[in-house]
Amino acid sequence: MQRFFQQKLGVVWLTIIFLFLYLPLLFMVVFSFNSTRQDAVFTGFSWRWYESLGRDTKIVEGFWLSLQIASVTGVLSAVLGTFAAFVLVRYHRFWGRAVFSGMVNAPLVMPEVVIGLSLLLLMVGIQNAVGWPERGLLTIILGHTLLGLAYAMVVVQSRLMEFDRALEEAAMDLGARPLQVFFLVTLPQIAQAIVAAFLLSFTLSFDDVVISEFLSGPGVNTLPQVIFGYARRGINPTIYAAASLLIATVSLGVVAYSVWVARDARKRARDAQIDRAATRVS
Repeated sequence: MQRFFQQKLGVVWLTIIFLFLYLPLLFMVVFSFNSTRQDAVFTGFSWRWYESLGRDTKIVEGFWLSLQIASVTGVLSAVLGTFAAFVLVRYHRFWGRAVFSGMVNAPLVMPEVVIGLSLLLLMVGIQNAVGWPERGLLTIILGHTLLGLAYAMVVVQSRLMEFDRALEEAAMDLGARPLQVFFLVTLPQIAQAIVAAFLLSFTLSFDDVVISEFLSGPGVNTLPQVIFGYARRGINPTIYAAASLLIATVSLGVVAYSVWVARDARKRARDAQIDRAATRVS
């Protein structure tokens, strides 16, 4: 009986947590279809805010700019994070390892305000010295990559620490070269972690406001900056529509990634079952 009540209490507590996290999102999605600007009373269903969203050039331009920045940032963060993870996992002793590890992990605990301000001072100093780069698309990508790199490294590092190196040794015993081992054995085994690192870095970049505020130039505003600017002037239901589309896009990405992971897990289970059957026969 006590265990039964503990399970029920756990379910109730988990339900409360999920409602606390996702009920505001549901509220926002519902009111993106409101027929008036009321943000407390649903007066009727309408597509007017989605139609006005398409005519709002600031939001549209900000969306495409954020998409470009997040895509490039996700790729750079995943690649550089993978390299950093390999260095920390495979090479336990080298000169400056502690400094390297501390510098890579620093953005995880450092406030974004500090990161943005320090990068701003760095970019301004470089621009005054050599005349490049001007604040805009490139500087935002560099700032977001610095932040995303740390998160991507942690994701890939955790997978590499669980990786069975006997697979690589077996491949090398069969005559595979180090580059072949990496692309044919190691990379497929850690592909899920790299994709997860990309998605995490993409999301962090897409919704970042603080670093973008410091590193953006005149006429260069990401979607979160545009939304934040609108919110300071008063609630605009067009923001609800834009945020609802973002939620739908992210949800589709998460579902697609989950389906891919599930299919890959089933495929590995089938392969392992076939190998066990072949072993019994032999």
